[in-house]
Amino acid sequence: MPEPLIVARGSDNPIRPFHVDVPEEDLLELKRRVRATRWPERETVSDQSQGVKLETIQELARYWADEYDWRRIERKINSYPHFHTEIDGLDFHFVHVRSKHENAVPLLIAHGWPGSIIEQMKLIEPLTDPTAHGGSEVEAFHVVIPSMPGYGFSGKPTATGWNPDRIARAYAELMARLGYQKYVAQGGDWGSIVVNSMGVQEPQGLIGIHTNMPEVIPADVDAVIWSGYPLPSTLSDDERKACEQVRENKFAYAFMMGTRPQTLTGLVDSPVGLAAFMIDHDWKSHAMIARSFAGVEEGLTPDDILDNVTLFWLTNTAISAARLYWENTVAGTSFFAAKGVKLPTACSVFPDEMYEAPQSWVEKAYPNLIHFNALPKGGHFAAWEQPEFMTAEIRRAFEPLRQTILAETPDRLKPIMA
Repeated sequence: MPEPLIVARGSDNPIRPFHVDVPEEDLLELKRRVRATRWPERETVSDQSQGVKLETIQELARYWADEYDWRRIERKINSYPHFHTEIDGLDFHFVHVRSKHENAVPLLIAHGWPGSIIEQMKLIEPLTDPTAHGGSEVEAFHVVIPSMPGYGFSGKPTATGWNPDRIARAYAELMARLGYQKYVAQGGDWGSIVVNSMGVQEPQGLIGIHTNMPEVIPADVDAVIWSGYPLPSTLSDDERKACEQVRENKFAYAFMMGTRPQTLTGLVDSPVGLAAFMIDHDWKSHAMIARSFAGVEEGLTPDDILDNVTLFWLTNTAISAARLYWENTVAGTSFFAAKGVKLPTACSVFPDEMYEAPQSWVEKAYPNLIHFNALPKGGHFAAWEQPEFMTAEIRRAFEPLRQTILAETPDRLKPIMA
């Protein structure tokens, strides 16, 4: 087991240890509410074009009420060192696992929606202890996984302004507070948007990023995609396919949260309503999740899905997490348009992502591209669904930067001492 960090105390913004211990009455109340669900009638189509099918959500509810065990994932969560610290007036929760290997590289991993730290927990042990998971000690990382504002065990903003750029600055402050002089960052979904913002801001210490949801669509093409107008005739086949994939996903959930997050009050009253909303993200992930509840073993398991949904329920973060979409709408930031990152960047493209980023656009969006790979399997929740592929990608992505970190900061491994 990787050794825990020794944390600083007595400063204006101390780093405080954190432990998860959900009251038993909260778990009993959850099961009661699941069993009391009032159901709609069956959909009038044979596919998922009207949303989550009744048979899928009813099987999810049955498993949740009768078989699911939160204490299993709670024990796993608590097997890692967790902390809180206040940044920019908000309490941030984060996991921090240090490798036992001397030359490990500090790595921040950023999650998105409807994700949480649970989405990246499968990466922790292979990255911090590579010799036990098919790698060598020269591929080791120290891993920091923050919970976004309003998500999981982090604080809930009580005022506006917590958009991706502000979160990016907070993450940079977190890495500085932990004493890392040089580090790299990785993200998917909102995590990718935040990490790209860090790449644009270029905070001191950040020397490179990796994304599994590359933001590469040219601004003029991005505008056409969302407007519904015909796509430019000059696009290559790969570029046109990417645009059509974006349109295919509809993003109804994003438009709702981006304009009326507070209206989603039902998500904090009905656990099954919350689950249905969360699993209807992109159509390929939705289809895979539906298959998992139908008994098909692939990617995410029913326990995986319910670990994450249950965390949202127990922390009552459906609305506070949704407000990030509203903040982004106010800020006017595109989900997929190129952001102007100049730092060294690595990109991994998974075939079932919301869109497959064409290499032609990747090379233009990231002029300092140090790694590009199109994977044979995996989707939007790649770290969660295909942790072996993601682990290998992170190892390969940052290999060109590892020697830079080792050469320039020989004392970067020292923990913050009490």
